[in-house]
Amino acid sequence: MTPANPMRLRELIAAARPPKCASLRGAGATFAYDEIPRGAIFSGRRRELEGKSVLVAAASQLASALALIELDGVASRLVICPPDFTSEQLDSAIAQAEVDAILCDDPTKDFGADVPRYPCGPLVAGEARKSWLKRDTEWVLPTSGATGAPKLVAHSLEALLGAIGPGPRDIVWATFYDIRRYGGLQIFLRAATSGATMVLSEPGEALADHLARCREAGVTHISGTPSHWRKLLMSPHVAMLAPEYVRLSGEIADRAILDALRAAYPNARIVHAYASTEAGVGFEVSDGREGFPASFVGGFKGVDMRVSDGSLRIRSARTATRYIGRDDLRLADDEGFVDTDDVVELRGERYFFKGRRAGVINVGGLKVHPEEVEQVINSHGEVRMSLVRARRNPIMGCVIVADVVLTSAAEPQARERRAALENEILSTCRERLERHKVPAVIEFVSTLDMIASGKLARRHA
Repeated sequence: MTPANPMRLRELIAAARPPKCASLRGAGATFAYDEIPRGAIFSGRRRELEGKSVLVAAASQLASALALIELDGVASRLVICPPDFTSEQLDSAIAQAEVDAILCDDPTKDFGADVPRYPCGPLVAGEARKSWLKRDTEWVLPTSGATGAPKLVAHSLEALLGAIGPGPRDIVWATFYDIRRYGGLQIFLRAATSGATMVLSEPGEALADHLARCREAGVTHISGTPSHWRKLLMSPHVAMLAPEYVRLSGEIADRAILDALRAAYPNARIVHAYASTEAGVGFEVSDGREGFPASFVGGFKGVDMRVSDGSLRIRSARTATRYIGRDDLRLADDEGFVDTDDVVELRGERYFFKGRRAGVINVGGLKVHPEEVEQVINSHGEVRMSLVRARRNPIMGCVIVADVVLTSAAEPQARERRAALENEILSTCRERLERHKVPAVIEFVSTLDMIASGKLARRHA
């Protein structure tokens, strides 16, 4: 049950009693937690934002974090804007969320709407204590990977914190996610409400520079999508981290990536979590295996789960409340279950993810989940990552093409072995997949594109 007068984010940070050294660290500035709850970044204009629907659109993650801390309990709604939004997407979000004010750190940015702007300034100590209010604030995020007009999902702070319990304060967090996405926001809230230091990346910052700051700060806990982790494992910078805890979410954590991370970081605890912007955090898996125990379905740590028509459905106090500005969309069914659109399959005493229902490829009238094929391809010892896509075919409608990145793609012997590797990969696919799921073509590539949320950029035929 939600408390009648819940604490706001700044109060939760203060209540965690963070150590003097605990801080939020950006590329160009660091702020200690003990000064953040007493500070303000709006140069005396915070009162003008009371009760407003506010678009948080700063390019800097650090500025965005400070704005969220300052305005929870002040604004009626915080619309958290990813940095990659186009002007059209911004205009749509502003209209849907009835935005009254825009917080920004770039006065030249085109927001596509004539809405008052509030620049983020330096943190001014003591200012935010004046006329402190206690207001329920709606936290609004777009669904990950949104293209075109975004779907905006409303959460309460209590729902966002639902999977976050008291944590140790002597750890240091980092994430490859942006905190303006659900996965990154979860890590930011986890760190802030436990008083743990967090290292934030900034726009345009090179991976090596971010990792160097992580190493300097002594990062112990770090999260990202499987694609984030595969990219890191392909880079020469993998040894710059020595984490105690590795977390994956946002995509299927297959056997290959779990084994690769175990080899790279043998002393780390490796966890993969299931969550979505609409359903919230569902569960965590810490046994080192892909999929999740069948015993989770029915009820697990305050989360009700069921599988209906092959799709995982979730109900809990962590789920979002509604879509903003879209009365034509329904977030949950009559019983409060959110359809995640993720297809699972029971094998023995464990469920395994097959892929997104919306991403199915039709091959001659038969369905293929690209992620299911990728998991088989990724199991080959010389494959780092793959992406399965459809190619138009006049007879079958579509055929399956697999873009494959090799672990040793830059080495001369890898090029010499490509024909043999293609045969090996196809042979593995034929052994483990139905005939229509086997790729017609294997194309070796040097890299695969990712979208801003950290997931593979999937193309449609």
